[in-house]
Amino acid sequence: MKLLVINGPNLNFLGIREKGIYGTQDYQYLLDMIQEKAKAENCEIETFQSSHEGAIIDRIQEAYFDGTQGIVINPGAYTHYSYAIRDALASIVVPKVEIHISDITKREEFRKISVTKDACDYQIYGKGLDGYLMAIDYILKR
Repeated sequence: MKLLVINGPNLNFLGIREKGIYGTQDYQYLLDMIQEKAKAENCEIETFQSSHEGAIIDRIQEAYFDGTQGIVINPGAYTHYSYAIRDALASIVVPKVEIHISDITKREEFRKISVTKDACDYQIYGKGLDGYLMAIDYILKR
């Protein structure tokens, strides 16, 4: 199975930004964790990170053509207002899981709104980096 993990703005700053919210592990730790999961599950998992909305949309659209069979996405701040990312996700008919490291329901009011979650099959939040593994498991079981 071929999966795609997309990370939006500032996810590359894990371990640097707001450690009390996002933890002390850096982005490379997350990438390594995902690749270990890929080996354990005998599947291919590509990771992609961008702080640019258009690049994220382009990568989602590319997934339509490249054989991607499931998408895990942490849209970062785009979660709350990017209808363009939402529409791109809705265009791809594969299992999709929206992931958030922190519990967005217990943070600022604007973070409680997700315009992208309805274009996904499932949403995971507040589980730290383990949420990524949970999202991968969700897709693999479908």
